[in-house]
Amino acid sequence: MGRTSDHLETPEEFHARVAAATDAEGRLPVAVSEMPGWDIFPFEIDSLRIKPLQPLADAEPPRRGEDPADCWCAAGPADDPERTVWSNERWVLVLDTTMRLPIAVNLLPREHCDLTDVPDDLAGEMGRLVVAVSAAIESLPGVGRAQLAKYGDGGAHLHLFLLGRPARMLQLRGSPLLDWEENLPAVPLEVHRAHASYVAARLVERVGGTGPAWT
Repeated sequence: MGRTSDHLETPEEFHARVAAATDAEGRLPVAVSEMPGWDIFPFEIDSLRIKPLQPLADAEPPRRGEDPADCWCAAGPADDPERTVWSNERWVLVLDTTMRLPIAVNLLPREHCDLTDVPDDLAGEMGRLVVAVSAAIESLPGVGRAQLAKYGDGGAHLHLFLLGRPARMLQLRGSPLLDWEENLPAVPLEVHRAHASYVAARLVERVGGTGPAWT
């Protein structure tokens, strides 16, 4: 049996394998047995067409805050009173009012780090905060489930997304939630803030810290 390292793919090998599955226009077929075929997928299969596969980039592009000196955290505490839901001396929970869900917040450490280099003391606290924020979100009457995501392609400073899936809207379950979200009507600011204040109150009760300035 070969060593595991013998099977580590390079970006070129991965791209070539994907490209080999495309048609004459460079398009992959819609995977009807996967997410597009689920009953919770928001689009009809017959109307879907995948964009042509692009060539490999020469390198990964730099992200905002790749240099800690250019990151928002370099100036010290960056609490925005219009958006900060909850905070303590190490973490900030920020409300995203552009999203069209009952609640959407970002959890960010004040110290500059990404998920791959979170210091051990912050990592332990991060786990407890994710549990506490998720529990607070799921206790909202309009939320069925809390979802957690981390992408990090836009900003180098760690930011976790915690989202509230609308209760009893079963088409919005699972990973298609964000596809649905972009097509939902906007949430009134007063509703966003009421839900955020509720979550903040649960967090203060459970882990301490400070709630939003708008209450």
